[in-house]
Amino acid sequence: MAEPPVNGGDTFPKILFYNARVYGQRPAVREKDFGIWQTWTWADVLEEVRALSLGLKQLGCVAGDKVAVIGANRPQLYWSMVAVQALGGVPVPLYADSIAEEMAYVLNHAEARFAVVEDQEQVDKVLEISGELNQMEHILYDDPKGLRDYDRKRLSSIKHVQEIGAQMLAADPLLEQRWREEAEQVAGGDVGVMLYTSGTTGRPKGVMLTYDNLIISARNANEFDHLDHTEDVLAYLPMAWVGDHVFSLAQAYCAGYCVNCPESMETVLTDRKEISPTYFFAPPRVFEGLLTHVMVRMEDASKTKKKMFEYFLGVANQVGEDILNGEKVSLKDRLLYALGEFFVYGPLKNQMGFSRIKVAYTAGEAIGPEIFKFYRSMGLNLKQLYGQTESSVYITSQPDGEIYPDTVGVPFKDVEIKIAENGEVLYRSPGSFKAYFKNEEATASTKDAEGWVKTGDAGIFLENGHLKIIDRAKDVGKLTNGAMFAPKYLENKLKFFPNIKEAVAFGHERDFVCVFINIDLIAVGNWAERNNIAYASYQELAAHPKVYDMIKENVEQVNRDLAKEPMMAGSQISRFLVLHKELDADDGELTRTQKVRRTFIADRYAPLIEAFYDGSTHKHVVTEMSFEDGRKGTIKADVEIRDLAVYPPEGAGAYQEAAE
Repeated sequence: MAEPPVNGGDTFPKILFYNARVYGQRPAVREKDFGIWQTWTWADVLEEVRALSLGLKQLGCVAGDKVAVIGANRPQLYWSMVAVQALGGVPVPLYADSIAEEMAYVLNHAEARFAVVEDQEQVDKVLEISGELNQMEHILYDDPKGLRDYDRKRLSSIKHVQEIGAQMLAADPLLEQRWREEAEQVAGGDVGVMLYTSGTTGRPKGVMLTYDNLIISARNANEFDHLDHTEDVLAYLPMAWVGDHVFSLAQAYCAGYCVNCPESMETVLTDRKEISPTYFFAPPRVFEGLLTHVMVRMEDASKTKKKMFEYFLGVANQVGEDILNGEKVSLKDRLLYALGEFFVYGPLKNQMGFSRIKVAYTAGEAIGPEIFKFYRSMGLNLKQLYGQTESSVYITSQPDGEIYPDTVGVPFKDVEIKIAENGEVLYRSPGSFKAYFKNEEATASTKDAEGWVKTGDAGIFLENGHLKIIDRAKDVGKLTNGAMFAPKYLENKLKFFPNIKEAVAFGHERDFVCVFINIDLIAVGNWAERNNIAYASYQELAAHPKVYDMIKENVEQVNRDLAKEPMMAGSQISRFLVLHKELDADDGELTRTQKVRRTFIADRYAPLIEAFYDGSTHKHVVTEMSFEDGRKGTIKADVEIRDLAVYPPEGAGAYQEAAE
């Protein structure tokens, strides 16, 4: 067996040279195209990257150039990033679902001279804003469909640019050596990629990550979870997100494992079943959605199947995690669990595409303890980590055998963490970003001279040495009675219910807490069908009295749970409403990573918030919304507001503690 490429180099082009030599004929990339998985070995990837890199050089791409990469997870887009890096350039991935005006800001701010895009949709967006782009010179595209009659002056296919590179190689036998020597000049301390933040509080910031940031973090992560060249991952997360860049490029190159690109976002579940990845990452909403899908399907199953599912689910809840953690379990329970694996857990994991999982991660938001326990009890080694773009992902992670649903783990290898006086989590690590591009003020306010980086999150260390994140530091506030108000904590507790997709809590410097609710259309829609409730749209279903009754039960259950928590008992939810539309990134209500833009929502729905606190039971609202084709429209609704039961805090002096 070949040795893992620990000393493969300090940049991705250098590691690619190493991998092509050591793992030459092993699969590096797969892509499903027209229903068939196409495979490229590490030797093939080197050829593809080299040809593209030389073609880009012929177009005028030089060291220091910024090259935008826009599209879904395609092998050619990953190759373009390394091809640019080999020339000393810096790739800048953008979110594929960004609207044109969002792209214009990032492309201009990044000073991008070239764009490598997936298809006609992305070409059209760049061309639409071309008059606003100060630096953009040329666009490369992967999929030629629909582009035949476009003006070719500033437009080329990736394939054509690669053909130019291949012709140059054929004409000059020494060209490859010169290209390699140029790639070798790029050093670990140079900027390897620029990733833009999601912009929850304002304009996105360009986070400059060096090769050292990414490669040291990736190697530490591979070592932590014993990942090697035999792994398979599915690349389906946005390429502009740091998670995808680390899991699908940095860790893949450093371990030498294979990255699999699905045919489309619609086929991810099917493609995951076929590949059955061994290493997997997903935000909580993906795991929540899968579980909702399972529970919805079980509602339609036969009585026998339902009973068997419920029985073995009970067995898994009792002993599943103990077995996964290698703890002592009776022979009887082991036999029952083995039967459950045969009849329920195994088929279920196969349906989800999790049959071969060695380790799975979730991060970004808190995951519900029940959801977390469900997957772990099924034998899935699901863990949590805590990180951000500025840290090259990893700040904390959960070691095997130390998995707790309410913590995000212990400090990652080579990472130092301290809690500031105001409760904010600070860290210092090899993955800490170099700086924000063209924003010295933001850099200085985030990262001090000693290298300590402010996360913006409030957290505490528990007695077991694990970090617990409470909320965004700036969002933690107080009610007028002095009780702590941690909106994200409340929202995450609400989102543990499959009926609730999103929640936004309000209460800072107010007399009581209120929440907006977005229902989950799949879960609630299925419930509506089973209960013979007719509806024609999300708006109609969201306003249905029986839906309100169901959501009220969920929120009051959260209040009962909060009553048992001394710190949070004083911030139980007093009023709620179900929003008449789903929160949407195209409307500016969510970031492209699906995080709530709290301030924007508070401004946009100010009349509804006022109605919460003036005692109204209904409020008429008119809201502007964006359609998928870019058109704008309005949606009108009479939104109902309901009161909730609030429960006395449990335990002596609990409320007083919460209020202090």
